[in-house]
Amino acid sequence: MSGFDAPAFLRTLTELPGVYQMYDAGGALLYVGKARNLRKRVASYFHDRGAGGKTAALVARIAEIQVTVTGSETEALLLEQNLIKSQHPPFNILLRDDKSYPYIFLSEGEPFPRLAFHRGARRAPGRYFGPFPGTTAVRESLSLLQKVFRVRQCEDSYFRNRSRPCLQYQIGRCSGPCVGLVGEEEYAQAVRHTAQFLEGRSSELAGELADAMERAAGALEFERAAMRRDQIRALQAVREKQFIESGEGTADVIAAAASPGAACVHVLFVRDGRILGSRSYFPRCRLEETAAEVLAAFVPQFYLAASGEREIPREILLAGELPDATVIAEALSAAAGRKVALSARVRGSRSQWVRLAAQTAQQNLGGYLANRQRLHEQLGELQEALGLDGVPERIECFDISHSGGELAVASCVVFDASGPLKSDYRRFNIEGITPGDDYGAMRQALTRRYTRLKAGEARLPDLLLIDGGKGQLAEALAVLEELQIQGVTVVAVAKGSTRRPGLETLIVGGERRERVLAPDSSALHLIQRVRDEAHRFAIGALQKRRAKKSTASPLEQIPGVGPRRRRELLRYFGGIQGIERASLEELMRVQGIDRRIAEDVYAAFHNQ
Repeated sequence: MSGFDAPAFLRTLTELPGVYQMYDAGGALLYVGKARNLRKRVASYFHDRGAGGKTAALVARIAEIQVTVTGSETEALLLEQNLIKSQHPPFNILLRDDKSYPYIFLSEGEPFPRLAFHRGARRAPGRYFGPFPGTTAVRESLSLLQKVFRVRQCEDSYFRNRSRPCLQYQIGRCSGPCVGLVGEEEYAQAVRHTAQFLEGRSSELAGELADAMERAAGALEFERAAMRRDQIRALQAVREKQFIESGEGTADVIAAAASPGAACVHVLFVRDGRILGSRSYFPRCRLEETAAEVLAAFVPQFYLAASGEREIPREILLAGELPDATVIAEALSAAAGRKVALSARVRGSRSQWVRLAAQTAQQNLGGYLANRQRLHEQLGELQEALGLDGVPERIECFDISHSGGELAVASCVVFDASGPLKSDYRRFNIEGITPGDDYGAMRQALTRRYTRLKAGEARLPDLLLIDGGKGQLAEALAVLEELQIQGVTVVAVAKGSTRRPGLETLIVGGERRERVLAPDSSALHLIQRVRDEAHRFAIGALQKRRAKKSTASPLEQIPGVGPRRRRELLRYFGGIQGIERASLEELMRVQGIDRRIAEDVYAAFHNQ
């Protein structure tokens, strides 16, 4: 169970078009989708009782949903694809075709360039427009361009071997450059108009065509004027259906929304006029902090604290004036090595980006507050269910993971009234215990953690959850007693006989009180969420430890063989296989290797 309160979130959700991103309890992105109506689309995941297995598995893991409001469903579609392509959410990969997206290719370096459908590596010289949402959108655009501008779309080999006009010329879809029926200058103008259309400069193109139409009519060239008129009409008809990558506008767009005790900052990343992605941040704020104050604190931290790892665009569009805008701009310019502008008063499409960012910040803040309110309710129910003296303000949970008894690791995750406190998470590599001794592993992890906490590394928890049964609970109580730590309630979360979620047994404190909460209990959902996060964190630690061991040299495990001796051995024998085949006498010939060390090295490779 994810513990996500869908009804509370849906009550705050807008009916505007946009993109929604679903995250698990560990903050990992699960799924990205687009919607014409965000509320209806997201609600369908929770109201559709006939949902398939994959959808049910997705819903069971949802802990948070963020949305990005867009101006149209088309924008939502393109943003969805960019996020899928860059983030690779696991449920999108399972449910969708992950082929590369198609582009429109316009060749360069020849008198009569060609226009073509393209998918795959972009190696040929020319311009690539896209990505498009699918092949249908590309083919529709190519068909339109063929009728309007009549730029050739045939293969080069076909073009070079023509001696008379093809069928495309006869039906008015090509100007016949293969047999000299159009001059290079006129053809180049058609190519330029095609590029303008694909760059998204339709308004500029329409104005240029209108001027050309008037000039042709004034010169009594009525056929040419009619052609320009038809081109203008075709552009107007498809302007709302373009699936293209604009060539203008590169900026980060930042807006903030604030509420007592919480704030949301939403960032749109716009590159070449297209929203490549977006993200919401929830900085910890003081009471009654305004949106302008949140922005003023966020912008310099966002760009300057990244130590050069985050790109600083030439322009940052803000949903509000910053009190220290000049100072911040100077600092960002110095960090970027070029001028960076902060703009709060913009027009046209740029003002629409700012408006969308502001809407999204407000929307996601509403969802965040609804989720946090739900967490407060769950903590209250947890107090009642466990018979605690007060609402737990800080919860820690431990889990042990190992690989066949080896490479044991322990995880410690921390939750407070705002949810996961990831800065306080800790991992422990367990050493010096009997392989498979989960009790010993738990005892070592708890001792190391609470020795540090008692020394002042962090505050003690009100509630300590242990993933395990009575044995693990006994180890936890013994460690706390040995360290003379009081006031911490310890609860073991034991899986039932079927090991299915919802059937856990809670074993509380030294008196070993057993509690079985109802499967729909909010308190149990919170415990499951914390326990699952500890398990996820432990699995991650185990995977890292496995990877480190698989790349480690066997020489690192031999006492007395440090970096210098390892280097000499590897240089002398040319690698591990040479050392493994070496005799004792050969090992002793290496500089710095005496008989004792040679015997240890030989024994390590021959199991002696």
